[in-house]
Amino acid sequence: MANGITDTARERYRRPAETRSVRIGELTITYLPDGAVGLDARGWLPHSSDADWAAHPEHLDERGQLVASIGGLLVEADERALLIDAGIGRVEAGPVAGTPVGGATGGALLDSLAAIGRDPASIEAVAFTHLHSDHVGWAGVADTFPGAKFLVDQREWAERELAERAGTPREALDTLATSLRGIEAGEEVFPGVRALPSPGHTVGHTGFVIASGGRRLIAFGDALHTAAQVDRPDWHAWPDYDPRQAVESRRRLIAELAKPDTLGFGVHFADVQFGEVHPADDRPAWRPIAG
Repeated sequence: MANGITDTARERYRRPAETRSVRIGELTITYLPDGAVGLDARGWLPHSSDADWAAHPEHLDERGQLVASIGGLLVEADERALLIDAGIGRVEAGPVAGTPVGGATGGALLDSLAAIGRDPASIEAVAFTHLHSDHVGWAGVADTFPGAKFLVDQREWAERELAERAGTPREALDTLATSLRGIEAGEEVFPGVRALPSPGHTVGHTGFVIASGGRRLIAFGDALHTAAQVDRPDWHAWPDYDPRQAVESRRRLIAELAKPDTLGFGVHFADVQFGEVHPADDRPAWRPIAG
């Protein structure tokens, strides 16, 4: 054991996430894998240093990269279902020259849905934390979710050309437009699920608070990309639209995550996506739930 992390937990920090479910009151919440991407740690988090990563090697795989899982979060209330983000879609790509983005794979989301017995046609809505391509994914492919409304923060949608500049295909955005509904801060988008603004990574980046039975889970999208940022909220990410605003949103988010009866969900947190924020040496730390 090093840095307070067991060998088993260490492996989870270095591998893509598996399908996992948690129960929040009457709601079942399941992560659905689609793929993963490798990220150069220093490039993705420019304020970090070699010394930072040398002190926390558990976050890096054998290539010295952060492992960023990609997928969607399914919220089920009896027969009803909401999907938060929709993965990246069918992708097999190498490193992107001039960026900290390493090779990416995707395409497993529909198989992940099938494995838990859920038909894509039964999903009544897909809510997006933001419009980057690794979150729009399958929803940008016509007829993948034929019965779904696509729920996007109003400002995020109004400035969707920023997402297109960041690499989201125009065709995917056009597909969303066929069944789009803009949402506002605090709006309940599904029973027990409310929008939580967290701008900075994009202009309308939105988390979702999922609450039932006196407990809650906050799905925070790309407000945090790695568990290492929990105790370093000043580390902005390379693609952040407004780094200063992203840091402010991250600090507020971490304070919310530290409240009692609160779980967090970090879609890109390797295989430690579900966890809690706990104090450690006067600084917050991510503690993955067992499993």
